Formats: sequence, C-alpha cells, structure tokens
Amino acid sequence: MNKNSNTYQILYAAVMVLLVGTLLAFIYMALKPKQNENIANDTRKQILSALHIASPDDSQVKDTYEKYIIQDLLVDAQGNVTDSAKNVAFDVDMKKNVKLAERQLPVMKCKLDDGSIKYVLPVYGAGLWGPIWGYIAVNDDGNTIYGANFSHEGETPGLGARITEQSFQDNFKEKHLFVDGEFKSVAVLKKGQKATNGAEQIDALTGATITSRGVSDMIADCLAPYEPFLKKMHATEPVAVQEDTNVNQPE
Repeated sequence: MNKNSNTYQILYAAVMVLLVGTLLAFIYMALKPKQNENIANDTRKQILSALHIASPDDSQVKDTYEKYIIQDLLVDAQGNVTDSAKNVAFDVDMKKNVKLAERQLPVMKCKLDDGSIKYVLPVYGAGLWGPIWGYIAVNDDGNTIYGANFSHEGETPGLGARITEQSFQDNFKEKHLFVDGEFKSVAVLKKGQKATNGAEQIDALTGATITSRGVSDMIADCLAPYEPFLKKMHATEPVAVQEDTNVNQPE
C-alpha cells in the first residue's frame, strides 16, 4: 500500500487512535480502585476532623475511621432508623441526594475514646463558585454541635476558601441547633447582624459574604430533615439503634 496515500494515512491514524484509546482505558481501569480508595480516605479524614480526631497517616485512615465510627444509619422523616448496614450512610452521594424530593438521611454514629457518643451528619450546598460540603458532629443530646468540617470545590483562596480553616470551623463548637425546643440551625452572619429566627450565630468570613451565606443555608437546609431524629435523643428512651459489633469492622 502506498504510504503517501490518503487511505493509508486514515487507516494508520485510526489504528493509532484505537491502540492509544485502549491503552488509556486499561490504565484508567487499573488505577480506578486506587483512585476510589483515595477519595474514600479523603472523606474519612473530613469526618474524623469533624470529630476532632487528628488525621492519621494514609495507611491508617481506614482503620482509624472504623475504630471510631461504630455504626452507619439511615433514618426517615419521622426520625426512625430504617437501615444500619455497613457503610450505608458513608456511601450516600450527597451531591445527588440533596436534589431528591425524598432525601436519604445518613448518620454516622461515633464512640470516642472517653466513651461519649456523637452523631455525624453530612451537609452539601453551594458557595460562590461551586459546591461546598461538610460534616457536622452533634452530641448525643441531639442539640449541641461537637465539631464541624467544611470543604469546597473552587472558592476564592484567602476569602471563601477559608471555610476549610480550623479557626472558622471551631466557631461552631458548642452552638445549639434548637432554641426553646424549636429547630433553628446555626446562622453565619456579618458581625452585628442578628438571625431573624432567633438562631445562635457565628460571624461570617470577612470578604466572603456569599460563601458564608452558603454555609449557613447549607446547614439549615440539610439538617432540618433530621429534626425528628435529633428530638428523639431528648426522649426518655434512647433512639432505637441495634448495636452490631460486626458493623464497620475491618474485613
């Protein structure tokens, strides 16, 4: 075949595209499990951070997570536990979940070294330039925030991106989700402003009004459906959760 002909050049290009495409697909499939595990470990670190647990080495992230997160739960709109299978809460895709008419309500139950129980609730919303998300750890009174962790996709460095700073996240500790028995969430407002619904509040980030408002709206929107579940923690009888010593244990 004439190597200078159009037919030869087209066939040569097609074969090369096929070979390169096949090679790239093979590499992608080979690396995908590792990529997924890295993403999962990053999520585990964020959850542990909300619990004020120091981020372990990458090789220890999963073991550390499974040491403290003793149970995954899904609860319904009435606050009842509907599922407690391993990783059932961890595996909920919050980006898709917040768009559903009937959201799944994932809860990660934690037991700290001092024996105290915390409940970690995921949140997802919008900042100035893209998605923001995080985790709110609540004490077993169903009211007091124990810790918070926030992340973002593309907020402005030095401004909205400061939601990831510990100094901002620490402001949420000891804030209350309920005021006089009513769910109010926690408001993030400019210094001097007051929440119209009587919610407890923290100061917004200077120069990042929209991102700060996004955090405030995200917490209110995502935690409101948990109100029945959180209120049940105030009841005489504890939330009906079946302990399972095999849940979230290393395989």
